Amino acid sequence: MYGEELSKRVSSELSGDVKRAVSLWLHDPAGRDATIVGRALRIDIDLRAATEVICSRTPTQIRHFKQIYYSIFGAYLEHDIENQTTGDHKKLLLEYVSKPRYEGPEIDRARVDYDAKALYKAGEKKLGTDEKTFIRIFSESSSAHLAAVDAAYHAMYGNSLKKAIKSETSGLFEFALKTILQCAQNPAVYFARVLHKAMKGMGTNDTTLIRVIVTRTEIDMQYIKAEYRRKHGKSLNDAVHSETSSHYRTFLLALLGPNH
Repeated sequence: MYGEELSKRVSSELSGDVKRAVSLWLHDPAGRDATIVGRALRIDIDLRAATEVICSRTPTQIRHFKQIYYSIFGAYLEHDIENQTTGDHKKLLLEYVSKPRYEGPEIDRARVDYDAKALYKAGEKKLGTDEKTFIRIFSESSSAHLAAVDAAYHAMYGNSLKKAIKSETSGLFEFALKTILQCAQNPAVYFARVLHKAMKGMGTNDTTLIRVIVTRTEIDMQYIKAEYRRKHGKSLNDAVHSETSSHYRTFLLALLGPNH
Protein backbone atom coordinates (compact mmCIF):
# COMPACT_ATOMS: atom_id res chain seq x y z
CA MET A 1 0.00 0.00 0.00
CA TYR A 2 2.71 2.51 0.91
CA GLY A 3 5.71 1.30 -1.10
CA GLU A 4 8.01 0.94 1.92
CA GLU A 5 8.93 -1.62 4.55
CA LEU A 6 7.06 -1.26 7.85
CA SER A 7 10.32 -1.98 9.70
CA LYS A 8 12.07 0.95 7.97
CA ARG A 9 9.19 3.26 8.78
CA VAL A 10 9.19 2.18 12.45
CA SER A 11 12.94 2.72 12.52
CA SER A 12 12.63 6.29 11.24
CA GLU A 13 9.68 7.24 13.49
CA LEU A 14 10.92 5.82 16.81
CA SER A 15 14.14 6.07 18.77
CA GLY A 16 15.92 4.58 21.78
CA ASP A 17 14.52 1.66 23.77
CA VAL A 18 11.02 1.77 22.29
CA LYS A 19 12.51 1.57 18.77
CA ARG A 20 14.61 -1.47 19.76
CA ALA A 21 11.63 -3.19 21.38
CA VAL A 22 9.13 -2.54 18.55
CA SER A 23 11.67 -3.39 15.83
CA LEU A 24 12.37 -6.74 17.50
CA TRP A 25 8.64 -7.41 17.97
CA LEU A 26 8.00 -7.03 14.20
CA HIS A 27 9.75 -10.38 13.60
CA ASP A 28 8.18 -13.76 14.28
CA PRO A 29 9.60 -15.72 17.30
CA ALA A 30 12.35 -17.43 15.26
CA GLY A 31 13.25 -14.13 13.59
CA ARG A 32 13.55 -12.46 17.01
CA ASP A 33 15.94 -15.14 18.25
CA ALA A 34 18.00 -14.98 15.06
CA THR A 35 18.20 -11.18 15.26
CA ILE A 36 19.28 -11.15 18.92
CA VAL A 37 21.90 -13.88 18.50
CA GLY A 38 23.21 -12.35 15.26
CA ARG A 39 23.59 -8.91 16.82
CA ALA A 40 25.21 -10.45 19.89
CA LEU A 41 27.73 -12.45 17.83
CA ARG A 42 28.41 -9.92 15.04
CA ILE A 43 27.69 -6.34 16.14
CA ASP A 44 27.46 -5.77 19.92
CA ILE A 45 29.53 -8.85 20.85
CA ASP A 46 27.42 -9.78 23.87
CA LEU A 47 28.28 -13.45 24.41
CA ARG A 48 26.08 -13.77 27.52
CA ALA A 49 23.00 -12.70 25.53
CA ALA A 50 23.83 -15.11 22.67
CA THR A 51 24.45 -17.93 25.17
CA GLU A 52 21.21 -17.27 27.05
CA VAL A 53 19.08 -17.41 23.91
CA ILE A 54 20.78 -20.52 22.50
CA CYS A 55 20.80 -22.47 25.77
CA SER A 56 17.20 -21.67 26.72
CA ARG A 57 15.62 -22.78 23.43
CA THR A 58 14.21 -26.17 22.43
CA PRO A 59 15.80 -28.12 19.55
CA THR A 60 12.83 -27.18 17.32
CA GLN A 61 13.21 -23.48 18.15
CA ILE A 62 16.96 -23.67 17.44
CA ARG A 63 16.37 -25.41 14.11
CA HIS A 64 13.92 -22.68 13.02
CA PHE A 65 16.03 -19.75 14.06
CA LYS A 66 19.17 -21.22 12.46
CA GLN A 67 17.44 -21.14 9.05
CA ILE A 68 16.36 -17.51 9.51
CA TYR A 69 19.81 -16.61 10.86
CA TYR A 70 21.34 -17.62 7.54
CA SER A 71 18.78 -15.63 5.53
CA ILE A 72 19.33 -12.45 7.64
CA PHE A 73 23.12 -12.55 8.09
CA GLY A 74 24.28 -14.66 5.14
CA ALA A 75 26.35 -16.84 7.47
CA TYR A 76 25.79 -20.07 9.37
CA LEU A 77 25.21 -19.76 13.11
CA GLU A 78 27.92 -22.40 13.72
CA HIS A 79 30.41 -20.30 11.75
CA ASP A 80 29.80 -17.23 13.93
CA ILE A 81 29.96 -19.27 17.15
CA GLU A 82 33.27 -20.70 15.92
CA ASN A 83 34.64 -17.19 15.30
CA GLN A 84 33.46 -15.45 18.48
CA THR A 85 33.70 -18.01 21.27
CA THR A 86 36.51 -20.07 22.75
CA GLY A 87 37.31 -23.22 24.71
CA ASP A 88 34.68 -25.37 26.39
CA HIS A 89 32.06 -22.66 25.96
CA LYS A 90 32.53 -22.87 22.18
CA LYS A 91 32.46 -26.69 22.19
CA LEU A 92 29.23 -26.77 24.20
CA LEU A 93 27.43 -24.20 22.02
CA LEU A 94 28.48 -25.93 18.78
CA GLU A 95 27.19 -29.28 20.08
CA TYR A 96 24.04 -27.70 21.47
CA VAL A 97 22.97 -26.04 18.20
CA SER A 98 23.72 -29.09 16.04
CA LYS A 99 22.54 -32.14 18.01
CA PRO A 100 18.93 -33.26 17.73
CA ARG A 101 17.42 -33.84 21.18
CA TYR A 102 14.26 -35.65 22.21
CA GLU A 103 11.58 -33.19 23.33
CA GLY A 104 9.06 -35.50 25.02
CA PRO A 105 8.45 -36.25 28.72
CA GLU A 106 9.59 -39.92 28.82
CA ILE A 107 12.87 -40.77 30.56
CA ASP A 108 15.00 -43.89 30.88
CA ARG A 109 15.61 -44.36 34.62
CA ALA A 110 18.77 -46.46 34.13
CA ARG A 111 20.31 -43.84 31.85
CA VAL A 112 19.40 -41.09 34.31
CA ASP A 113 21.33 -42.82 37.11
CA TYR A 114 24.22 -43.58 34.76
CA ASP A 115 24.53 -39.91 33.73
CA ALA A 116 24.25 -38.66 37.33
CA LYS A 117 27.17 -40.94 38.30
CA ALA A 118 29.15 -39.91 35.21
CA LEU A 119 28.77 -36.22 36.09
CA TYR A 120 29.86 -36.87 39.69
CA LYS A 121 32.94 -38.76 38.47
CA ALA A 122 33.71 -36.01 35.94
CA GLY A 123 33.41 -33.23 38.51
CA GLU A 124 33.19 -33.37 42.26
CA LYS A 125 34.83 -36.78 42.66
CA LYS A 126 38.06 -35.96 40.86
CA LEU A 127 40.75 -33.34 41.02
CA GLY A 128 40.07 -31.03 38.10
CA THR A 129 37.07 -31.46 35.80
CA ASP A 130 36.35 -33.67 32.81
CA GLU A 131 34.54 -31.02 30.75
CA LYS A 132 33.92 -33.45 27.87
CA THR A 133 31.44 -35.44 29.98
CA PHE A 134 29.51 -32.29 30.95
CA ILE A 135 29.40 -31.16 27.30
CA ARG A 136 28.23 -34.57 26.07
CA ILE A 137 25.43 -35.01 28.63
CA PHE A 138 24.20 -31.42 28.48
CA SER A 139 24.14 -31.27 24.68
CA GLU A 140 22.52 -34.68 24.12
CA SER A 141 19.88 -34.80 26.87
CA SER A 142 16.24 -33.87 26.68
CA SER A 143 14.94 -31.37 29.25
CA ALA A 144 13.02 -34.12 31.07
CA HIS A 145 16.15 -36.30 31.21
CA LEU A 146 18.35 -33.48 32.53
CA ALA A 147 15.82 -32.50 35.21
CA ALA A 148 15.69 -36.16 36.29
CA VAL A 149 19.52 -36.36 36.32
CA ASP A 150 19.59 -33.34 38.65
CA ALA A 151 17.11 -35.00 41.03
CA ALA A 152 19.08 -38.28 40.94
CA TYR A 153 22.36 -36.41 41.53
CA HIS A 154 20.88 -34.71 44.57
CA ALA A 155 19.53 -37.99 45.94
CA MET A 156 22.85 -39.80 45.45
CA TYR A 157 25.32 -37.13 46.54
CA GLY A 158 23.31 -34.66 48.65
CA ASN A 159 24.33 -31.78 46.43
CA SER A 160 22.57 -30.08 43.53
CA LEU A 161 23.99 -30.30 40.03
CA LYS A 162 23.86 -26.50 39.87
CA LYS A 163 26.23 -26.26 42.87
CA ALA A 164 28.53 -28.83 41.27
CA ILE A 165 28.63 -26.79 38.05
CA LYS A 166 29.39 -23.66 40.08
CA SER A 167 32.32 -25.26 41.89
CA GLU A 168 33.72 -27.18 38.90
CA THR A 169 33.40 -24.69 36.02
CA SER A 170 33.63 -20.95 35.45
CA GLY A 171 32.89 -18.05 33.10
CA LEU A 172 30.66 -18.43 30.07
CA PHE A 173 30.95 -22.23 30.14
CA GLU A 174 29.47 -22.25 33.67
CA PHE A 175 26.77 -19.76 32.57
CA ALA A 176 25.81 -21.95 29.57
CA LEU A 177 25.57 -25.15 31.64
CA LYS A 178 23.49 -23.43 34.34
CA THR A 179 21.16 -21.91 31.72
CA ILE A 180 20.59 -25.31 30.07
CA LEU A 181 19.95 -26.96 33.45
CA GLN A 182 17.62 -24.28 34.82
CA CYS A 183 15.58 -24.11 31.60
CA ALA A 184 15.30 -27.91 31.61
CA GLN A 185 13.81 -27.69 35.11
CA ASN A 186 11.56 -24.64 34.67
CA PRO A 187 12.14 -21.91 32.06
CA ALA A 188 9.58 -19.59 33.73
CA VAL A 189 11.55 -19.59 37.00
CA TYR A 190 14.74 -18.94 35.06
CA PHE A 191 13.36 -15.95 33.13
CA ALA A 192 11.61 -14.47 36.19
CA ARG A 193 15.06 -14.45 37.83
CA VAL A 194 16.70 -12.87 34.76
CA LEU A 195 14.06 -10.10 34.70
CA HIS A 196 14.39 -9.43 38.42
CA LYS A 197 18.16 -9.13 38.08
CA ALA A 198 17.76 -6.72 35.14
CA MET A 199 15.65 -4.36 37.29
CA LYS A 200 17.38 -4.78 40.67
CA GLY A 201 19.35 -1.95 42.25
CA MET A 202 20.29 1.31 40.55
CA GLY A 203 19.40 1.58 36.88
CA THR A 204 17.79 -0.97 34.59
CA ASN A 205 19.35 -3.31 32.05
CA ASP A 206 16.99 -2.43 29.20
CA THR A 207 18.72 -4.74 26.72
CA THR A 208 17.83 -7.72 28.94
CA LEU A 209 14.34 -6.40 29.66
CA ILE A 210 13.57 -6.05 25.93
CA ARG A 211 15.17 -9.38 25.03
CA VAL A 212 13.22 -11.41 27.58
CA ILE A 213 9.82 -9.68 27.40
CA VAL A 214 9.70 -9.49 23.60
CA THR A 215 10.89 -13.08 23.00
CA ARG A 216 8.89 -14.82 25.76
CA THR A 217 5.55 -12.96 25.44
CA GLU A 218 4.13 -15.47 22.95
CA ILE A 219 5.76 -18.48 24.60
CA ASP A 220 5.43 -18.59 28.40
CA MET A 221 4.90 -15.07 29.76
CA GLN A 222 1.88 -16.01 31.91
CA TYR A 223 4.05 -18.58 33.72
CA ILE A 224 6.93 -16.10 34.07
CA LYS A 225 4.55 -13.53 35.57
CA ALA A 226 3.19 -16.09 38.05
CA GLU A 227 6.72 -17.12 39.10
CA TYR A 228 7.79 -13.49 39.44
CA ARG A 229 4.88 -12.73 41.76
CA ARG A 230 5.45 -15.90 43.78
CA LYS A 231 9.14 -15.12 44.30
CA HIS A 232 9.08 -11.35 44.77
CA GLY A 233 5.61 -10.66 46.18
CA LYS A 234 4.78 -8.10 43.50
CA SER A 235 3.66 -8.29 39.89
CA LEU A 236 6.07 -8.15 36.96
CA ASN A 237 3.83 -5.41 35.46
CA ASP A 238 4.35 -3.23 38.54
CA ALA A 239 8.11 -3.80 38.46
CA VAL A 240 8.32 -2.89 34.76
CA HIS A 241 6.06 0.14 35.34
CA SER A 242 8.36 1.51 38.03
CA GLU A 243 11.56 0.90 36.01
CA THR A 244 10.49 2.31 32.62
CA SER A 245 8.73 5.39 31.26
CA SER A 246 6.91 6.96 28.33
CA HIS A 247 6.08 5.00 25.13
CA TYR A 248 8.66 2.37 26.03
CA ARG A 249 6.77 1.58 29.24
CA THR A 250 3.42 1.56 27.39
CA PHE A 251 4.74 -0.89 24.82
CA LEU A 252 6.27 -3.36 27.31
CA LEU A 253 3.14 -3.30 29.47
CA ALA A 254 0.99 -3.94 26.37
CA LEU A 255 3.09 -7.04 25.67
CA LEU A 256 2.83 -8.23 29.28
CA GLY A 257 -0.98 -8.01 29.17
CA PRO A 258 -3.40 -7.53 32.10
CA ASN A 259 -1.98 -7.27 35.60
CA HIS A 260 -3.75 -10.28 37.19
